[in-house]
Amino acid sequence: MNTPPRKRKKSTSAPFSNPKSLNSDIAPSENPASAIIDVSAVEVPELTEQEQSDRLHLERKVERAFFEAGKALAELRDRRLYRSTHRTFEEYCRDRFGHSRRQSYLLIDAAVVFDNLAEKCDPLDHILPNNERQVRPLTKLEPQQQQEVWQKAIEEAGGKVPSARIVTDVVQRIMERTQVPNSYQVGEVCQILAKDNPDLRGKGGCWCIVTHVGEFSCVVRLWDGECTVGVQHLKSFNYLPDECQQVREMCDRISRVYSSELEESVQRFLESLGKLKRAYLTALEGKVLSLIEKDTELMMEINCKKTRQP
Repeated sequence: MNTPPRKRKKSTSAPFSNPKSLNSDIAPSENPASAIIDVSAVEVPELTEQEQSDRLHLERKVERAFFEAGKALAELRDRRLYRSTHRTFEEYCRDRFGHSRRQSYLLIDAAVVFDNLAEKCDPLDHILPNNERQVRPLTKLEPQQQQEVWQKAIEEAGGKVPSARIVTDVVQRIMERTQVPNSYQVGEVCQILAKDNPDLRGKGGCWCIVTHVGEFSCVVRLWDGECTVGVQHLKSFNYLPDECQQVREMCDRISRVYSSELEESVQRFLESLGKLKRAYLTALEGKVLSLIEKDTELMMEINCKKTRQP
């Protein structure tokens, strides 16, 4: 009698079904989670004396980049090296460097401040500004104040190059301490004192007429528009009422004819009238201004006729 083949019993458990038993067979040093990997330290070679010198030289070039740019822009402006391609320095900077008018002059003013600070700071410490924003708050101060503020800002920064925020805070505290009440009156004629203030660039020495009196500043009218000026940047001419009226009439006349489309020589003449230190025009100045007024009126009439034509 043939014996039926025995059925193989099916295993009910899969290999390694018990992870604890698996882990128990692995020595602690073989456990991936607790394995210790020995990594040999990579030795970084020390800088040679020449490399240290090169590093310091390059770092200083980076830090002085804004200073070099400001010095270069000042020379381009002062020597009028843009005149072969552009009518004004502002147009040249916009086309050549993509600068706004304000940006170029901020760099120029920052370079002046940097020079002043370099005279005061110990060259061995080398704690000088490394970007234009750190210098910007100092441009409104006198040279001696700039040096004092910078030294104070270094102290507050723990002996390091201070941030623009720290410099601004120190400047603000000084300005609040030195501000004086506003004693000017509406209609008074004053002279603008720029004092290295970039916001007043080109307006230094100009006469202006006070149109609004604030706590520490005035809104003033010049021959080419209005602006707000701090009392520290104003000096009264102490004109009599009749003289103030003459300046207001002169301002009205210049404002009506001044335009950026005028010939450069005419522009310069009108701008020179905006810096007179007297309340009247000479006979020759009056005749030239009258000729410009007549020419402007004639051009306006011609333009009106052209627009009316079909």
